[in-house]
This record gives sequence, structure tokens and C-alpha cells, in this order.
Amino acid sequence: MLRLALETQGHEVVEARDELEAVERLREVRPAVVLTDLKLPAGDGFGVLRAAKAIDPDLQVVVMTAFGSIQDAVTAMKDGAMDFLAKPVDPDHLLLMVERAIAQRRILADYMLLKEEAAARRGAPRIIGDDPGLRHVLQQLHRAADTDTTVLLEGESGTGKELFARALHVFSARADGPFVAINCAAIPEGLLESELFGHEKGAFTGAVGRKPGRFEMAHRGTLFLDEIGDMPLALQAKILRALEDHQIERVGGTTSLHVDTRVVAATNRGLKAAVAARQFREDLYFRLSVFPITVPPLRDRVSDVAILAHHFVEKFCRDLNKKPLPFSVGALDALKAYQWPGNVRELQNCIERAVILCDGDTIHARHLNLSLHPLAMAEGQAPVPVAPPPRVTETSPFDGLDLSGTLGEAVRRVTAGIERLKVGQALRDANGDKARAAEVLQISYKALLQKQREHGIKD
Repeated sequence: MLRLALETQGHEVVEARDELEAVERLREVRPAVVLTDLKLPAGDGFGVLRAAKAIDPDLQVVVMTAFGSIQDAVTAMKDGAMDFLAKPVDPDHLLLMVERAIAQRRILADYMLLKEEAAARRGAPRIIGDDPGLRHVLQQLHRAADTDTTVLLEGESGTGKELFARALHVFSARADGPFVAINCAAIPEGLLESELFGHEKGAFTGAVGRKPGRFEMAHRGTLFLDEIGDMPLALQAKILRALEDHQIERVGGTTSLHVDTRVVAATNRGLKAAVAARQFREDLYFRLSVFPITVPPLRDRVSDVAILAHHFVEKFCRDLNKKPLPFSVGALDALKAYQWPGNVRELQNCIERAVILCDGDTIHARHLNLSLHPLAMAEGQAPVPVAPPPRVTETSPFDGLDLSGTLGEAVRRVTAGIERLKVGQALRDANGDKARAAEVLQISYKALLQKQREHGIKD
């Protein structure tokens, strides 16, 4: 009866007998509206609701229920259902509700388009890619932008967390306010407090005048705290107060200042592990992670590698006044096979170098300078396995190690030697670029400087 009533009004209807079949249908088709009973032969309407919202958070779901279980329908609405219908269902009421659900979905789609167009006019950063994981992150970003809550962006170094933070700012109601960014790992511990909260004249040697901090500079805008996992414990209590009370004090000051600042934080560390190791305040972690968003690494977005590579080629060819350069088959295979430990930033640097090195009309695998062990790239071919080197049994790589003393002493000595060699090699490969070397080593810039000092590695 319901199907005939809907089809009579020109709607296309897909039916399912129970929760399992409904989930399968939801994956096969993308309906505009889901109509489900709470009681099903197998499973229930709550399962259908959860599956629909997992596939598309904006999908409109209407639940049907008998009069005796209206409380269940109210619970379903709290879980994201649009509305409920009491049985027996009035077909006219049903049609009105379906039309309203479709209209709401259209309004939401139009709103998102207008919001993106407005953001583009304001210069919103372009986030490029079609990977489903990336699309899910963008959906979360739009939802967070509609609120004023604190957002924690988690992801490996080079995934573009600052780009996502800037997009979040542009999509938000604070878009006309300032976007202020600070890298908590790149500023010496003694100066970080002053940078964040400002200082009064005479607060310390060299403080010749009053200076506003980043929280003040971001008033009515967004403050991006990058690498917050490297923030000293002593400062974390002040950050917590600023988040909870919107009050700060300049270094050397005695007056509390009110700041209307939305905070977006980012980290490439596991903050939960840092909390367990007492390296990060638990109360600050919970305050920051009200709305956590995980940015996927590039190796999990293989389908986006070629899209990003072509984008970067167009950009650098335009910047260098070169004609557009296509990729050879071998070059594309090399790009897709590589794991990209430095993520999108490493890909961008790789393409820039390739455009500079390319003296012909095509970018080949040799221009990319990628190390793909245990894969070797043959020009114009797919990756082919490299035969392992012959096994040598006469000597051991450990023969030259100093293993004297206790086990702990030997381990520390060997570990320090490996660290010294690895850090030195990374700096040489990066031509002295410490930021790039830190990315390759997957450590913070501050940690790299500390290891240079420990091992006496010169610039």
C-alpha cells in the first residue's frame, strides 16, 4: 500500500524485508529518503537508521511505529531520524512527510553549494581528491564549521592539516575574522608563552613594549595550534583556561583579558598515548577532542595520487613558465607504488623537483628520484619485483659493533650510533633542510634539533 501510494506520486521505491537487506540496498543505491519500521522480522529500525547515517550523515530517515512504542520513535529521532509516523499510516500524511524530507535534502544541498561558492570567493584553500575517506573528512569539516566548538585535527606530518584548518575557518561564521597559525614545536619553550599570550613592557629582558599574543590577534577569528602535542606541560594549563573561560593573561600582566577565539588544534602524535605517558594533560586532551577529525595519510588515498600529481605539475609548470608536462606510464606507476611517508607535502616537493629536472616534454620515472625498494621501476612498465641480493654468511653486520659492558649499556651505545647515522643521512639527503629532514624521519622539528645536539651533528 505504501509503495503504491508513493509510486502514484512519481517516486521510485526500493523495498527491503529486514535490516540486513536494507543495509545491502543502501549500499547499492543512494536514496533521497529512508522509510523504516522500528520492528522488523530480522534486526530493527535502529540498525537501519545507523546504517543510513553511516553511509550518508545527511540522509533523511523517517521511522514508523505503533502508538505503544512512540518513546522508541523519540529515541530514534535523538539518534538522527527526521520524524516518525504512527501506524496505521495515513497515505496523505506519508506523502507530505516524504515531500518535506526531499525538500530539506535539496535545501541542504543548495546550502552546501552556496557555502562552497562563497568560500571560493573568499579564497578558500582547495582540497583536492575524490577518495571516499577524504570526502568523509570534508563532510565532518562542514559539520564542525557550522558550530563554534574546538576541533582536533589528527594525522601524520604532511597530510595538510593546516589546509583543513584554513578551510574550516573559511566555511565557518568567523570567516571574516583573522586566521592565526602557530607551530608549537617550532618556537623555543621560553618564547612560546609570550607568543601565545603576549607580554607587557618589562616582563623580561628585551620586552621593550607591550606585545599582543596570538590569542588576542585571533579575536573573533580562528587560532590554529599546530603540533600541540609538543607543547610544554607548564603551558597546557593556561591553554585549558583560555579554552574554558576565554580568559588570558599576558606575560608580566595582572589583568585577565577576554578573547573570543575559536581554537583548532593539530597533532601528528598519538595524544592518548601522550596522556598515558603523562606527557600531555588529560583534561586538556578531552577539551581539545570535542570534535576530532582524522586526516588520512596519502598511502590510504592511492586513487588521489595521480590527481594531486597532475595538479602540482600544472601549478609548477605555470610558476616556471614551462609548457604542461604529461607523465609517462612508468612515472605514474612509480607515483602509485611509492608509500609517501611524507604524504602530500612530499609528493608536492617531488613533483616540483621533477618539473625542474625534466628537460624534455614528458616526466619519466627517473625525474621523480623515488626509492622504491623492494620494487624497481622500469620506464613505461608496472613495478617489477627486484631479486633479493645473494645471502652472505661469512660475515655478520654486527661483527664491528662494540658489545662490551652490560646489555643495557650495549643497547644504548648501538642505538645512539644508529640515531647519529640516520639523522646525519636525513640531513644530507635534504641538503640541510631541517624541516624536510624532520618530515622524513617522522619526528618534530624540535626533536631533530635536540638529536643534533645530543650527537654533535653539525649543520
